[in-house]
Amino acid sequence: MVKGLIGMGLPTVGIGLLSLFLTPAEAAAVLILPATVTNLWQYFTGPRVVATARRFLPMMLALVLGTLAGGILLGGLTSPAALPALGATLLAYGALGLSAIPLRLPAKAEGWLSPVVGLATGLVTGTTGVSVMPSAPYLQALGLERDDLVQALGLTFTVSTFALAAVLASPGEGGAVLADPRIALASVAALVPAFLGMEIGGRVRRAVSPQVFRRVFFAGLALLGVYMLARGLA
Repeated sequence: MVKGLIGMGLPTVGIGLLSLFLTPAEAAAVLILPATVTNLWQYFTGPRVVATARRFLPMMLALVLGTLAGGILLGGLTSPAALPALGATLLAYGALGLSAIPLRLPAKAEGWLSPVVGLATGLVTGTTGVSVMPSAPYLQALGLERDDLVQALGLTFTVSTFALAAVLASPGEGGAVLADPRIALASVAALVPAFLGMEIGGRVRRAVSPQVFRRVFFAGLALLGVYMLARGLA
C-alpha cells in the first residue's frame, strides 16, 4: 500500500514488520521476489529507461560493491548488529521524512557524490536489507521531476535487490535462508498481496491527502525503528 501511494517503501516497511517475527535475513529473503518484480515494473514504466540507467550508472556500480561488502565482508543480515542497524535506519528515515528540511543539491555535485551515496546505500542494504538510506533523500535532493524520481528510485531498488539476493545466496546462514523452500514459497505467495497493496495504495493516493499519509507513515516508521533499535541493543 505504501509503495502504491508514494512510489517506495515495500522492503522498508516489509522487512521492518517481518523482522518482528523473523530474522532480518529471513525477512529480506521473503521479500526478494515481490520487491524485484514491483521495482522492475516501476523502472520500466518510467519515461527515460536508458537515460536514467546511463545517468546513475556510477551510483549503481558503487551500490553493488557496497552491498557485497556489507553483506559478505561485514557479516550482513546474519550479524548481531543487523537488527539494531535496521532499527537505526528506519528511525533516521522516519525522522528525516517528518522534518521540514529542504533537500537540494547543486547539479555539479552529482558527478562525485553519486558513487559515494551508492556505496553508502550498499553498505546499509547489505547490513539491513533496506536501501532507502541515503539513496532516497539524495535522489529527492537532485530536484528530479516526479516521474523521473519514481523511475530513478525503481532503478536503485532493483539493483539493490539483485545485489542483496547475491549476498543471501552466498555460503553461510544467508545462503541457507535463501535456499529454504518455505522461504521461496513465501516469497512467491507475497507477490499477490504486494500487487494488491499497490493497487489499494494507488486508490488511497487519489482519495486521501498524500501529506497526511506521509506524516502518519514516517511517524510509524520512526516508532518501529525505535522499537527495533531498543530490542536489538537489549
